Amino acid sequence: MFADHRKLFDLSSVYQVASIIVVMGFTMEAVSRKEQYNTNKLHKRLRRLVGSAIADFNMIEAGDRVMVCLSGGKDSYALLDILRNLQAHAPLQFELIAVNLDQKQPGFPAHVLPEYLTSVGMPFRIVEQDTYSVVKRVIAEGKTTCSLCSRLRRGVLYRVASELGATKIALGHHRDDILETLFLNLFYGGKLKTMPPKLVSDDGQHIVIRPLAYCKEKDLAAYAEAEGFPIIPCNLCGSQKNLQRQAVKEMLQQWDRKFPGRLETMFTALQNVQPSHLADPALYDFLGLKAGGEPVANGDTAFDQETFASEAAEIVNLRNILDL
Repeated sequence: MFADHRKLFDLSSVYQVASIIVVMGFTMEAVSRKEQYNTNKLHKRLRRLVGSAIADFNMIEAGDRVMVCLSGGKDSYALLDILRNLQAHAPLQFELIAVNLDQKQPGFPAHVLPEYLTSVGMPFRIVEQDTYSVVKRVIAEGKTTCSLCSRLRRGVLYRVASELGATKIALGHHRDDILETLFLNLFYGGKLKTMPPKLVSDDGQHIVIRPLAYCKEKDLAAYAEAEGFPIIPCNLCGSQKNLQRQAVKEMLQQWDRKFPGRLETMFTALQNVQPSHLADPALYDFLGLKAGGEPVANGDTAFDQETFASEAAEIVNLRNILDL
């Protein structure tokens, strides 16, 4: 009799465990489907934003040979991957070639990028140039290396672009980089300028483009994680402490958490500039300004009540929900 009860108890336990396993299986499957759905949405959003930036600024034209600068960081990986996807579906034909500058930093894993690029069938060129030693020799210990490193890197990349016959040089700077640079120039340079989505290179020979101009850094980080790119950390500049750029980045991140929608509004402002309402005589003819007796569009609003979107956070949340 007791043996029968033990058998029933054992069977009941087995059924309970089996039920739990089945439920867990369904739950995990549902979570997996949701993660895949969110990943697909992210991919589509980034491709749409990159496509919009390319169209808005005429970044890539038929027959272009685009040199994509690949550092091994999340942003340049995402840039290359998205451009490859657009290349496969775009109505116009253009070439892509990835270029990495091996600056001879100690411990740099030189095999990672060639192996990755070969695995995805991407034409590439690895350029070896010991700019690391130059920077360490010229810049005193504890000082910021970014400025000199950037100048040396640009010079090498412009030369390589000419050697490859590249008509465009694509860099992986995103929306957050652009906003950070705006505030760096404002706070420390006394200039109202930032990284433009498209410009002529320092030497006047090349067109530099930033197809990720509309993309958020956190979206690119999520994209890189989902794709499993073999990320290579920068040990030359990215590890430096107390950088002005890092301080500005933290400020913007704090604003983004505390005031959702603020970064979107600031970036919109970069596309809605009114030189007549700033103070640069080189951009607007203040000296020759005279009253003409006719109303002026966007005239003097200095004494008017400014109207702002008081529900900016709700608008941003709604846009995210609708994936606009």
